[in-house]
Amino acid sequence: MDRWTSSLTLSRRRFLASSPVALIGLGAAARALESGDTLTRLAFGSCCHLDKPAPIWRAIQESQPQLFLFLGDNIYGDSEDMAVLKAKYDKLDANPDFRAFRETCPVQGIWDDHDFGVNDGGADYPMREASQRLFADFFRLPEDSPVRQRPGIYDARVVGPAGRRVQLILLDTRYFRSPLKKLPQRGAHGPYAPNLDPGATVLGEVQWQWLEKTLRQPADLRIVASSTQVLPQDHAWECWENFPAERARLLKLLRDTRAGGAIFLSGDRHLAEVMRLETADPLSPGQPVWEVTSSSLTNPGGGTDAEPNRHRVSPGNFRDLNFGLLDIDWDRGEVKAGIRNVIGEPVFEQVIAISDLRG
Repeated sequence: MDRWTSSLTLSRRRFLASSPVALIGLGAAARALESGDTLTRLAFGSCCHLDKPAPIWRAIQESQPQLFLFLGDNIYGDSEDMAVLKAKYDKLDANPDFRAFRETCPVQGIWDDHDFGVNDGGADYPMREASQRLFADFFRLPEDSPVRQRPGIYDARVVGPAGRRVQLILLDTRYFRSPLKKLPQRGAHGPYAPNLDPGATVLGEVQWQWLEKTLRQPADLRIVASSTQVLPQDHAWECWENFPAERARLLKLLRDTRAGGAIFLSGDRHLAEVMRLETADPLSPGQPVWEVTSSSLTNPGGGTDAEPNRHRVSPGNFRDLNFGLLDIDWDRGEVKAGIRNVIGEPVFEQVIAISDLRG
């Protein structure tokens, strides 16, 4: 947690005014991240509204990540008409800044409500199967991808040689999710109450079984992508705490599978922050659990500066345009988790020892 930047600078204004074609590293198509590659830099972000400027893609490209993870709200489709969703995906793919970036960096992702198809929606969205096909097409998934073979867009892969293996786990928090429970009256920090129905779910039983098997696979570092926040318990917007039994099940699964701690990446909130679940927490898996939220790529300003979060370790939240970076230094045995602003300047950074995650 080294730097905190919250104001627009002259350099940012110049950056916003620069030509969209003034980019570095153009030409060759992005090289796919292979299973034997050592992963050292991962970028991530969420919430990309196509009716708003997106100069941040230039800063992400200049940070030269090996992989970019979209964490949801990759478009704002919000429709049961698949022609509308496809047009939005096509518009993003045609954006000159995003297209230039995609030519130099492989892109993977998960979805959230607006690209799933309905605001705050879940399993009751009637077009989820058709929306999944559009998702798979946009992310150029091969025909034999599990995402094309089964309900839900959850997936996982391991990258790196023994001793430097990173397991990337991409969760689907929409396809199977039970309905949210609304507060009688919207509160200062959101409209939802915890759903205490014992049958309520976030992942659905099939995905839970898959996740258990996935977490039992050997890895030296686990990075888990969730479209909504996992650790926060003090706001009433969408998050895993809307289903407290499911949140507890997720943390218990880390302990039962001996997966240790993990670094969760999340979006959705139109703000950025870094969080840590301490080992003293009753639900701790025995090692600290970290979470980095990065949102928004185009339309920030979510929450409030004073929004409570008992697990936050960053010096407040950052409510301006941002993206996230994970820098993995295998020789030093640490991960630097950071948030950067629209011109790529560090906002805050947190060093995480990989040994602490392993326990």
